[in-house]
Amino acid sequence: MHSSKEPRLCNCAALREAARHVSQLYDHHLAEAGLRNTQFTILMELKRSGPIGINALAQTMVMDRTTLGRNILPLQRRRLIVVRRSRADGRSKALELTAAGTARLEAGIAAWSRAQAQFEARLGAKRVSDLRQLLRAIVGSDFSLPPSHSGTGEVHE
Repeated sequence: MHSSKEPRLCNCAALREAARHVSQLYDHHLAEAGLRNTQFTILMELKRSGPIGINALAQTMVMDRTTLGRNILPLQRRRLIVVRRSRADGRSKALELTAAGTARLEAGIAAWSRAQAQFEARLGAKRVSDLRQLLRAIVGSDFSLPPSHSGTGEVHE
């Protein structure tokens, strides 16, 4: 049994705990703009990429497609994004930022900036820069998941 003062040995648990902690900070600030951090990230990615299919967006965001689907529904209901036929391939559909979504995103950027500043003030600019670099390296790592991995958290035998 470990005491609460001992560092956690599970990398995954430590990363998830830190992610939840940081998400709470960003959610607190983004609430002013009527957004959660996941919604803000989706809107930012749509602004950056332009119209994009849900599978491509899920891959870009390193998210399971069904999880992304649940996250885009409130954005669709609020008419911040729309699903349209893809311009490249009329048989497929693409997510697209609306004018209302762009306006909400702009409101969210100020709140996001405050969260960024608070995070950096607490940890220091150099440590935060190093952290982002390390996190990008983690995302870029190939952990060679087995072919049966579905990304849903289910175990397949």
